Amino acid sequence: METSKSIVAMSSPSETLALPPAESEAESQLSSLIFDLSQQVNGAMEDMLKMINDVDQISSGIMEEIEKSKESAIERKKILEDDRERFQRAAYTVLDMFNNRENN
Repeated sequence: METSKSIVAMSSPSETLALPPAESEAESQLSSLIFDLSQQVNGAMEDMLKMINDVDQISSGIMEEIEKSKESAIERKKILEDDRERFQRAAYTVLDMFNNRENN
């Protein structure tokens, strides 16, 4: 009976929760490694978020420049079309003048 009491006494909750020093140190090192890794991941994610924001700002600037260029191109196209129409009218007027001279 005495041996069974010693077994029960050795397996008390406080003794079963206590880890041997080597396991406790390994767990501490692992915990420290995981913490360091999570800090590095957080830092990398913050850096990526900054880069994403930079890319968004730059791309919106580029889109604005493209829009301005489109508007400018449309304006130039209208001016060129107006110039072409004026030159065509002038050319037809000159042709009509020549035709009228020849007919007279």
